[in-house]
Amino acid sequence: MRHGKKFNHLGRKTAHRKAMLSNMSASLIEHKRINTTLAKAKALRSVVEPLITKSKTDSTHNRRLAFKVLGNKYAVTELFREVAPKVGDRPGGYTRIIRTGKRLGDNAEMCMIELVDFNEIYGTETTKKTTRRSRRGGKSGGAAKAVEAKKEEE
Repeated sequence: MRHGKKFNHLGRKTAHRKAMLSNMSASLIEHKRINTTLAKAKALRSVVEPLITKSKTDSTHNRRLAFKVLGNKYAVTELFREVAPKVGDRPGGYTRIIRTGKRLGDNAEMCMIELVDFNEIYGTETTKKTTRRSRRGGKSGGAAKAVEAKKEEE
């Protein structure tokens, strides 16, 4: 019986699943953004977010705990040197999942999972607020003044 077992097994045995999530989390920390299926991204989120929380306090114990999960010393170094200072004031929610559509071969839901503070594409530019102008002219009546000026010339 599987009463109370809530995490997704992803169709793999335990050792394969742990190795896959370890490799994916090391890749996410190293590259800041990876493309994967939605189910794997949701499972990966539950592995990576506690690691980032632990990396906020740089101690030998936390580094060893991170290495136990990641198994990659370069990823641990990147996590504690670059990722942790950027997310130091954030109280959680370090990853963002963006759905990118269905995969062509098997129609699996694909997505992009990324670290929130490391995006250069969007969220950094400020949008200029524009007002909507009516066609009737309104108060300023730019078009209406132009029409009146033409009538006066004739």
